[in-house]
Amino acid sequence: MPTLDVSELNVVVAVLGGFALFHGLFAVWIKSVWYLGEALPAFAIGVILGPIAGKFLDPERWGSAAPGQEATITLGVMRVMIGIQLVIAGYQLPAKYPRWHCKELAICLIPVMALMWLSTSMCVLATIPNLSLLATLVIGGCATSTDPILSQNVAKGPFADKYVPRHLREIMSAEAGASDGFASPFLMLSVNLMRLSIGRPEAIIDRRDRGVGSHPGDIGLAIGNWVIETLVYLVLLASVYGIVTGFCARKAIRFSLSRKWIDTESYLLFPTTLGLFIIGTCGAIGTSDLLACFVAGCALNWDGQFLTETEQRHDEVNSCIDVLLNFGGFMYVGATVPWGEFHQPVTTGVTLPRLLSLAILVLLFRRIPALLITYKAMPSVVKNWKEAVLMGYFGPIGVGAVYYLEHTRLLFNEGNPREKALVDALHPGTWKQDISPTSTNIAWKSSIFSYRLRSLFMASLFQY
Repeated sequence: MPTLDVSELNVVVAVLGGFALFHGLFAVWIKSVWYLGEALPAFAIGVILGPIAGKFLDPERWGSAAPGQEATITLGVMRVMIGIQLVIAGYQLPAKYPRWHCKELAICLIPVMALMWLSTSMCVLATIPNLSLLATLVIGGCATSTDPILSQNVAKGPFADKYVPRHLREIMSAEAGASDGFASPFLMLSVNLMRLSIGRPEAIIDRRDRGVGSHPGDIGLAIGNWVIETLVYLVLLASVYGIVTGFCARKAIRFSLSRKWIDTESYLLFPTTLGLFIIGTCGAIGTSDLLACFVAGCALNWDGQFLTETEQRHDEVNSCIDVLLNFGGFMYVGATVPWGEFHQPVTTGVTLPRLLSLAILVLLFRRIPALLITYKAMPSVVKNWKEAVLMGYFGPIGVGAVYYLEHTRLLFNEGNPREKALVDALHPGTWKQDISPTSTNIAWKSSIFSYRLRSLFMASLFQY
């Protein structure tokens, strides 16, 4: 006898499919008239149907419904969502782009990101009263990377084609792709110094009885741990692994093409499957899967032949995968926003007015000053101050911040009062900055109308 089966799987699949169908009916109008991508509508549906409102989407009820499983699910969803799109972003850059623009990328990834890290941390320190300087550096580290998915709103689409020069679109895509992996050094330096100040008993490099504590000599241990585990194992190893994997993939696919062993469907799905492989293998060995994915994408198209071949085959597969990942990923983000943690006046000092002030400060000072200071050192990709302002304004904090947030929470012991205070502040401090750039950098402040006004304002910079 037929029975009603309102399971979590059926509900999630129905909601995702229904939203994708409805959005598709108005996609041209949404993108061409309002200059909106998939992120903000998907995020809004996630909020409306999430546990705070409609209660249709609740990750805590999925699967075994184990307590605290949402953090693990979130980290996994972000890894897959970002990793696949980083491979796609990497191969869509021009051939040998990192080589020809290594100076500009180095400026964006070292001094610009360092200034962004410090500026964001100072904004948090100025608005959240009960956090130490090191705690704000940790939160700033989570928000340092430029989101490669949200930045495509200005690197691709009708707005980009009409107003943004090609050289600016390319450097923004390259910087956003690489910055998700290069944020690790800033975050982990803060984490190691935070552990030093707390005096945790675990040894870092010195495996004898003495761990990292308040002894002056322990600062060297903390810095040494950062160099070995972050710069060498996370950054260097991930880069080498991405280069080797992308190079081998390029040679293998060229070999199959020469013998006509690979069909069009498999060829166009290659970046997605490569991304899944790298995510799994890097996760297994504990290195940075995000950085490896982007580097592998660049290596896959190093000679330009892979991108040329996809264009000749009229590739629409990867753009469709992008859209589907954005639908599911941002709907999940909307359903998991910890609204209840946005007001903690007693513990962390987080309140809604302070979060509003934080979002405004981050929008103004996180990225724009850094680009205005350094753009003259990058004349080939940033021609004038207008382009510097545009590049600085559209440098969103997105799902990469959610990824680093969940990763950071695993590094601290909530049994320690000082570490628990930091973990409590991570959610509202990072999320309140993260929701914003789903389309405009301050989503709860900017409705669709204000986003359109901001887009037109930025467009006007190129009209005189």
